[in-house]
Amino acid sequence: MKKSLNYALAYAILAMAGGVFYREFTRANSFDGVTTLGKVHTHFFLLGMVMYLIIALFMRDNDFSGKRAFKVFRAVYNTGVPLTGIMLGVRGVFEVLGTELSKGASAAISGIAGIGHFLTGMGIVMLILIFKDCAVKKDGGKGDTYPT
Repeated sequence: MKKSLNYALAYAILAMAGGVFYREFTRANSFDGVTTLGKVHTHFFLLGMVMYLIIALFMRDNDFSGKRAFKVFRAVYNTGVPLTGIMLGVRGVFEVLGTELSKGASAAISGIAGIGHFLTGMGIVMLILIFKDCAVKKDGGKGDTYPT
């Protein structure tokens, strides 16, 4: 649980740094408009910090931190979220600077961000399956029980 809280803290710091960078970079370049740079902040807060806080809550009742599936989840997810955030930042910096990207460079940025989103999505599915496995073990495989 402590490790998950450490990840939550790290992602919160990244989110705040991304937000400050967005604000100061756009102000320094007199940029008025919408840019993907602004999405770095929310991606790191929601997909990083909030996700790991939810994981920490689940760990209170189910210790799955040592399971291989969780270690694989953590590796996949912690590759996908930062990769996505970095590429959003790269795209946003080019937008703020008004840099005209070649079709190939634009596609490369989108492709790498897409890989990050794919890994993040895979991680989310893996985590749901881990949670589901914990629920099945907890109720003895009986499924949901409702009071009659």
